[in-house]
Amino acid sequence: LLLAGIFSVYFHMTLSYMGQILDELSILWTLAVAYSFWYPKVYFPRFIKSRKHFFWLSGITTVISTLMSFIKPAFNAYALNCIAFHLLYLTWKELKKCKDRRVHRMAAVMVLWWVLAISSWISDRWLCGLWQAINFPYFHSFWHVLIAMSLLYCCPLVIYFDVNYEMPSFKPKLGYWPSDSWPVVVPYVALEEPHKQC
Repeated sequence: LLLAGIFSVYFHMTLSYMGQILDELSILWTLAVAYSFWYPKVYFPRFIKSRKHFFWLSGITTVISTLMSFIKPAFNAYALNCIAFHLLYLTWKELKKCKDRRVHRMAAVMVLWWVLAISSWISDRWLCGLWQAINFPYFHSFWHVLIAMSLLYCCPLVIYFDVNYEMPSFKPKLGYWPSDSWPVVVPYVALEEPHKQC
């Protein structure tokens, strides 16, 4: 994530082609690493037998996507949004199994931020001439802030689902720092120590 931030700053300061590639690829590779570590095994394709095999599949897919981005740079934006749709689909499947209201609340907030972010991105992409005509070219910056807010909720949610499958004895719970009642919070996953039995 640190590299994604650094490359994003570099791109937006220089507006260079290489800056754009580094910006988008750092996000792609960050997502690939997150998928490799936290994607629940229950959703692995049938031919994947272990986390190690899934690492290889994620790595090969990411390398192919990286090479494609040099051939067709516009491919990156659509590839990243496809990953977002896949995360939304995974969240929807997990919410059907989950009765915890805190999980549903966090998912709803994540989707709200994502809808606002993707609306900003689409508006910036398709209506750029209009926004420039009225001297309001800020939707791309809104996209960055809003997608960061969405990811702030997405990461703990995916980790929560993974812990439920991989370490159910820890009984994960979603929490908000500094308090549930604050309007701006940082979500996190709390783990209860399992009781040791002799």
